Amino acid sequence: MPQWLCNQLMRAFLKKDRRQIRLLNDCWYFYRTSQGQGDDSVTL
Repeated sequence: MPQWLCNQLMRAFLKKDRRQIRLLNDCWYFYRTSQGQGDDSVTL
């Protein structure tokens, strides 16, 4: 996961901004599927 996305997710979690968390989560899954990494394993 890119560092900028980690930072934004952390900020959204700290603010408890559910809309932003959902948006960033959707962006992450879209990015992963477009990169051909279809498995659902999480690597942090």
